[in-house]
Amino acid sequence: METTMLARLNHDHKHITILLNILKVKHNRLAQGEAVNFNLIRDVVEYMQSYAEHSHHPLEDIIYSYYLKKTAQTGTKKLAEQHQGLVDASASLMASLNLILSDVVVSREQLVLDLKAYVILQEDHMLFEERDIFPRWAEVIDQTDWQEIQALCSLKLIDDPLFSDNDNALFEELREYITRDE
Repeated sequence: METTMLARLNHDHKHITILLNILKVKHNRLAQGEAVNFNLIRDVVEYMQSYAEHSHHPLEDIIYSYYLKKTAQTGTKKLAEQHQGLVDASASLMASLNLILSDVVVSREQLVLDLKAYVILQEDHMLFEERDIFPRWAEVIDQTDWQEIQALCSLKLIDDPLFSDNDNALFEELREYITRDE
C-alpha cells in the first residue's frame, strides 16, 4: 500500500514534469517573440487545476496530516502554503490565458514573467516534497497506516484525466501533442 500511494504521487510528479517541460518550451518561444499555441498552454494549466489541485495535492495534505498526528508533531505550514500558492498562481495564469484567448490584449512581458514564475514554483514545490516530505512519510508510516490513509483518500483519488488509460477526451489536444513530441 505504501509503495502504491507514494508511487502514485511520484508518478504524478513525473507527469507534471512532462507538462512543465512543455511550458518551458512555450515560455522560451514566447520570450523570443515567437507565436505559441495558447490553447495548449491553457490545457496544461487547466490540467494542473483539475487534477493536481483537486486530487494530487489534497491527497498529499491528507497524508501529511496523518503523518503529523502519528508523530505527534506540529508541522510546518510550508506544504499547505505551497499548495495554496500554486492554486493562486494557476488561477492568475489561467485568467491571463483566458483574456488572450478572448482577444483581449495582455502584456507579453507580463505573461512571460508569470509563466516562468509558475514553472519555477511548481518545480520548487515538487523538489521540496521529493527531498523532504516523501522520505519522512516512507520512514514513519507503516502498512496499516497506509491502509487507513487509502480509506481517507478514497474520495480524493480520481483517475488522471490526461495520463491514464481511460477514454477521457478532455485533454485530447494536449495528449496528442505529448505523444507527437516524445
